[in-house]
Formats: sequence, structure tokens, C-alpha cells
Amino acid sequence: MKYLIENCAGSALSALRAQEGGAQRVELCAALSEGGLSPSYGEVKLARRLIDIKLHVLVRPRSGDFLYSPLEEELMLEDIRQYLALGVDGFVLGALTPEGDIDCPLMERLIAATEGCPVTFHRAIDMCRDPLEALEDIIALGCQRVLSSGAAPTALEGAPLLRQLVERSAGRIRIMPGGGITPENIQQVALETGAHELHLSARSPVASAMRYRNPRVSMGGGNGVDEYAQLLTDPSKIRAAHLALEQLP
Repeated sequence: MKYLIENCAGSALSALRAQEGGAQRVELCAALSEGGLSPSYGEVKLARRLIDIKLHVLVRPRSGDFLYSPLEEELMLEDIRQYLALGVDGFVLGALTPEGDIDCPLMERLIAATEGCPVTFHRAIDMCRDPLEALEDIIALGCQRVLSSGAAPTALEGAPLLRQLVERSAGRIRIMPGGGITPENIQQVALETGAHELHLSARSPVASAMRYRNPRVSMGGGNGVDEYAQLLTDPSKIRAAHLALEQLP
């Protein structure tokens, strides 16, 4: 298959819906509104039971930057151990130094804890000082792929840098664009970057079954967020993305 679609799934249910739509791999996260955080043990366990496609899990202990304390390092290592025991297929990791370079010593410890599972270096590369220099460190660490928006708000805007990363990688590592990719623009992203793995959330709102609703109280959504709907992976959007990619030469 020429192109591979990875779905950024915010729950085990979204992971199942991604599989129904034809995604070949899932990156399971929590809190997608915060850029994605480590999912719970129960969420990973359920997702592993529900899906047969590849299940990669994000290890990110908090939102914000990618400079981690010793306590956060302990937490990440423990999450990796727990996820590994559940039979996940891969991990999504990333850490930076205060100067904005790849934190190679920490990454080495995290990667060692995965016991040989494939590792994707996540969008921390988009927050680093020099993505092209960082790419060489990531390759040297032994990661299998890099998830990046090209150091831009969206992968389409970052396509020129993503093309550079693809060319610089020269087949040594896979570059996977992610960030703002939709079925409508996935063709353009693939063509402009030269990448063959693409990462998208492909979500649609699914209304709550609640009949009684209290409009005066918010559980923290705010800013017009509909707290009586879930954003779930939409199988029809995954299928549409596949169809768009199949039309490419």
C-alpha cells in the first residue's frame, strides 16, 4: 500500500471507529484539546482489546513544553512499563533541552524502556531550535518515524520544511505530516511533502444522549465548547482520506 493513515484517537471508542474507517494505525491519546496527553491504563487496555490494527500510545505527562523534570521522567517510564505490559505496538515520545535541542540522554532512557518497540518522535520537533539538526539526533536515537507539522500551525503551512525533512531523511526514517490534515487537503499535503504516512484526527461531534441539560454550569469546556457532544473519530472521514490518497498517481 502506497500510503498509510494513522488516526490520532482520543479514546478507545475513537480507535475502534478509526479501524472501522480503514486506518492502518492508531495513536491513542487523551486530552486532544491540549495537544494530546498520556491516556489512562484502562483506555489503553480497552483499545488493545477492541482493535486489531497497530496501536501506538502517546507518552506525554502534561501539556505545555517538552522540558521534563526528574519526577516527570519517572512518570513517563512508569507509563511505558504499564503500556508495554498491555501489548501496545509502539510509542510516541519526545523531549527537549532548555536550549531547544533534542534531550538525547532522556530519550535514550525512554527508548530503552520500550524494549525494542517502534518509537515515533512526536511534534516536539516543531518546538525545537533547528528541526533539520534535530532530525539527525532523532535518527541516531533509532526512532522509526517523526511526526511533524513542519514547525508551522498546520502541516500544509509547514509543507516546505516537511519536504526538506523527507529529502534529508533519505529513507533513514519515515517523516509523517500531522496537524490540520483533513480529507479535503490530504492529497495536497502528500504531494507537497512527498510523505507516505499521514496523521489526522478526522473527528466529528457526536451528540450526547442526555435529555436534561443545565446551561448555567460548565465543567471546564468554556469558549463555546459543546459539553453535550463528544468529538470522535469519524469513519467516513477516514474512508474519504483513503479515497483521496488512492487517486494520486
